[in-house]
Amino acid sequence: MRTEAEKDIDRLLRQGLLWRGDAPARARESVVSSGFAQLDEAMGGGWPRGSLTEILSAGPGLSLLLPVLAKLSREARWLAWVNAPWLPYAPALSARGLDVSRVLLIRGRDEAQALWAAEQALRSGNCAAVMLWPQRIDTARARRLQLAAEEGDCLGLLFRPPGAAAQSSMAALRLEVKPHEAGLEVKVLKRPAGWGGGRLVLPCCG
Repeated sequence: MRTEAEKDIDRLLRQGLLWRGDAPARARESVVSSGFAQLDEAMGGGWPRGSLTEILSAGPGLSLLLPVLAKLSREARWLAWVNAPWLPYAPALSARGLDVSRVLLIRGRDEAQALWAAEQALRSGNCAAVMLWPQRIDTARARRLQLAAEEGDCLGLLFRPPGAAAQSSMAALRLEVKPHEAGLEVKVLKRPAGWGGGRLVLPCCG
């Protein structure tokens, strides 16, 4: 018979108010190569499926993802862009190897609707990747997104401003991305089943 304490813990987990410390390790049964050997090593193998990744950047973060998005676009699933701050330019994406017929643009009328749409897309199992640009996100909502990513075996990508680095995060992987004269500078703030701290410059995706 379950105790009241166990019932309370289960209730809090369902509400997204608690986080199970081994969840990222359990969820990350597979990774997708970033297309950059150095970056894969720094991230612990590649982009983690079934997990949230945060990219903290003032702007250039998306170019880091183009190789993996091109690879995922060859799956029979969608690449969902939720409330992107600009309209993706199809010819440029196609030139970088993306199958633009797999791109799904979702526009919520407000932040709450965008977060709800991202959660549904992550959970659906019909999306290989879901990208979201939230203005604000609390722990409970981030936990719900993480659970949805696990359920849908989806790569969840949150783009946030650099100032969010000082905040705690439910994401399994957190990267800080800055422009560099040789391309992009990437700092690993957090990674699945390991500590962050790695820093590298990728010359070919600026």
